[in-house]
Order: sequence, then structure tokens, then C-alpha cells
Amino acid sequence: MDKFDVIEKFSDGTVIHHGKSNDRAYLIKKGKIEVDKLICQLKDLAKKNSYSKIFAKSNLESLSYFIDQDFTVEAIIPQYYDGQSDLFWTCCYLNDNRPDEHKALQQNYKEVLALAKSKQLEGDEVSLPDNNEVIIRKCTPNDTAEMVAIYKKIFASYPFPIYDENYLIKTMHDSIDYYCAEKNGKIIALGTAELDFDSLSAEMTDFATLPESRGLNIALQILAEMEKKSAQKGIKTFFTIARAISPAMNITFAKHGYKYGGRLKNNTNISGSIESMNVWYKSASS
Repeated sequence: MDKFDVIEKFSDGTVIHHGKSNDRAYLIKKGKIEVDKLICQLKDLAKKNSYSKIFAKSNLESLSYFIDQDFTVEAIIPQYYDGQSDLFWTCCYLNDNRPDEHKALQQNYKEVLALAKSKQLEGDEVSLPDNNEVIIRKCTPNDTAEMVAIYKKIFASYPFPIYDENYLIKTMHDSIDYYCAEKNGKIIALGTAELDFDSLSAEMTDFATLPESRGLNIALQILAEMEKKSAQKGIKTFFTIARAISPAMNITFAKHGYKYGGRLKNNTNISGSIESMNVWYKSASS
């Protein structure tokens, strides 16, 4: 397995995820630091570690500072902050090769996106065959060994240490809700809701379904349950960052009412290499 990147949390509330696995610095959350100083800090960090990309969340108020420092907008989530103001995902590339996507992949991305968007008209199908045998529930610390085994089977690499039971247990006690589909006492699929109560948003992520259980709409069922429970906690906006090359996950979110927000080029180390990712979003009230 690749060595995982680190998450640094600063005293002012700033959170930065960075490392060579993803070869980038990712501003997850801006704290009380001034924007221009924060951008300098990000660039210094990237230069020191020879990262090829800086990836940063920005609100409208801070956006001009990023643009002035050679950042561009790759994706947007409307009404992300408290269900009112927009989120802009900005990036700065530090070498010429990082933003380049092979032409064949670009065509694949377009085809996957077109296919997913065509499924939006069909609506979401969340009923399960053998419904009396499959249950959707929240995971507990007792599930972590089984969860790790599934993650290792599905993902050759991942941007966060989901192969570590201690990480799973710690984050369960913080603000991450893990859900599973269980059949005959065995977990057959997983999904995660990462809750951010500052922005009242939740990232729907870490979906993993065992190969023998695919094609049964299980991811949709898990997603529906995560949305329901997250909305009950006050979350107003749902989003995901899905592999741009993956028809299944893009279709899952499109069918469940999510809208396309943009593509993050060569952004995330997942399943063994750095890939481009699609952003999808949805209001909890929709």
C-alpha cells in the first residue's frame, strides 16, 4: 500500500491534507488566517515538498485572492456553505504535466459524464431484491476488521487511511458516519458520510461493494439512508468526488438527483494511480 498523506490541523482552524501519494497540498478548511498569508503558506508547503498541485476550497469572498495567485476554478458547488453561499474548488498546477489528461481518457470522461447525465431522467431506484435479507445500518467499531478487508479488496490505493482500523474507529467518534449493507450477517457494501457542521455539508464517499453483490442498487440504498440520517442532523448540502472514469458511481449519483459541478484534473490517488474526479452535488431539500 502507498504511504498515506497527512492531515495537519492548525490552531486557527485551518486543515490541510498533503503528501506524495496524491502529490498535492489540499486545503480542506480555511481557518482564521488571512487569505493571502494562507496562499503563501500553501505555496511554500508545495515548493518544499515538490508537489505538483495545490487544491483549495474557497468561498466567493476569498476567490479573487486565489485567482490573483494563478489559481483556476475546476468545480463549483452552489449553496455549499450553510445552504446559502457557493463553494469554489480552485487549483494551481506547479508543473506542466500535472493538468494534462490523455486524449483517450478525456474521451472516456466525456462518455461517462454523458451516460450519467442521461440517467438523471430515470430517477433513482433504491429498492433492493431480497429486501428481507439485506439491511442498511450504521457501522460500529466492531465492524472495522471487516471494513478494512473490503476496502483492501476494492481499492489498490486510497487518499485516506481507510485500511487502518484505528483510523476508522477514531473518525467514527469524530464526524464521519460509516454505513454498510449487511446480508446474512456479512457486510457486502460500504459508504461514508463525512459531516462538516461548520458548512452544514456532507461528503458522500468511500463507496465499496463486493463484486458478487454489484448490480443490485445497493450503493443507491446506502446513499439514500446516509442522506436521510445526515439531513436529520442539520446537513443542508450533499456532495461527492467520484472517479471520472467510473460509470457506476457517476450514474449512482446522477440517478439520485445530484448535479454535475465540474471535473478535478489528475487530482486523487485511488485504485493505484492519480485520477481525474467528477464533483456532484445535491441540496438536502431537493
